[in-house]
Amino acid sequence: MSSKMYIALSSDEAILESGESGGAVTSVLKCALESGLVDGVVAVKSSTGDRFSGLSVLVTNPEDLIDTAGALHSSLPNIPRYVKEYLHGAAEMKLAIVGKPCDIRAIIELQKRQQIDIDNVFLVGLNCTGTIAPATARKMYIENFKVNPSDVVREDIDDGKLTITLKDGTTKSMDLLKLEKKGLGRRENCRRCEHNIPTFADLAFGKWGTEEEEVGTFVEVCSDKGQVLMKQAIEKGYIKTSNPKPASIETRRQKDMSERERAKEWREHDFRPLLEMDLPERLKYWTSEFNKCIKCFGCRDACPICYCENCLLEANREFLVGGEIPPNGIFPLTRLAHVADSCIGCGQCQDACPMDLPLSKLFTLLNSRLNEVFDYEPGLDVEQGPPTIRASNEELQIDDTFLILSTPMKTKDEEREMVAGK
Repeated sequence: MSSKMYIALSSDEAILESGESGGAVTSVLKCALESGLVDGVVAVKSSTGDRFSGLSVLVTNPEDLIDTAGALHSSLPNIPRYVKEYLHGAAEMKLAIVGKPCDIRAIIELQKRQQIDIDNVFLVGLNCTGTIAPATARKMYIENFKVNPSDVVREDIDDGKLTITLKDGTTKSMDLLKLEKKGLGRRENCRRCEHNIPTFADLAFGKWGTEEEEVGTFVEVCSDKGQVLMKQAIEKGYIKTSNPKPASIETRRQKDMSERERAKEWREHDFRPLLEMDLPERLKYWTSEFNKCIKCFGCRDACPICYCENCLLEANREFLVGGEIPPNGIFPLTRLAHVADSCIGCGQCQDACPMDLPLSKLFTLLNSRLNEVFDYEPGLDVEQGPPTIRASNEELQIDDTFLILSTPMKTKDEEREMVAGK
């Protein structure tokens, strides 16, 4: 049995009651604050009790952590940008940052650009199989579930189903694929995401593998820092732990594999039409999409990876014509060139776009191609630098600047297999 995996349960009755899967996350964070391991915790809290309006918050009082307990599947806070912009990248205080896999990956990528001090950060990752846009959730609950959105107190996405719990304790479930084929259910980028268990964080928490337990959280320790945090929480009595059974570990693995397969199917569904176009058709498609752009800068401002203080795309840089709507196609293509290698698929750019440009689809498609060429997946390894701004030892030995086009260029069949993960 691995000593780095636990089934954990809060020792605090109030937290146990407020948490969704045993309250282990909240209790570990409370231990971190009270023991002085961190100065603050970055988590998500519903705004005035509205679960569709979750906000990133900094918690410094351990007693306030209980207000952040439970998951908010229909809120889309930009945690990495909050840490970078408003908490000075953790340069001035030690933080425990709680987030979904894409949030954790963005923090790791920002560290590579010296925007976040990873030495001052504990990364606390939460299993995730997707989030739902607030407007979509409200519409879906009214029209499909036939309930008042304000009566929903919990959502659960598992085994291809969306299950909601109401204030009176009743539950309702619907087939997720059927909802998503209607344009409902999870956000586009979430459907394509293959990272469900954030093993690149210091600690990974989730409910998979606890199905046979009455209540509890499956915890995987993924780093030395994570082990320090867990050891403190156990020794000081904040949580109770037991070893997961081999069957529980296997259940967790199987669920992860199933969700990865669903993501590959969505990638095939979303990318096949584009990959089947010849180059002129593809150019026409993207040009027509770019022509909808009103240059609001929403995509740039929402992107957790964009960090330039003096952006090349501003009118005063004389790269693009000021006041021109739509801007030249160089506008979206420049953003693509700047961050595509490190895009973590959070979908914040598309959420922010008032013109509904399929930005997440574009970035994810190109990112998958770059990953294949450079053997690089962003946000998984803090030691591995972004490939387009870092030369390998082999590349530094090349005598002349010469690109062999047969390496990065793929046939249509190879492209389809690559984005489908085959």
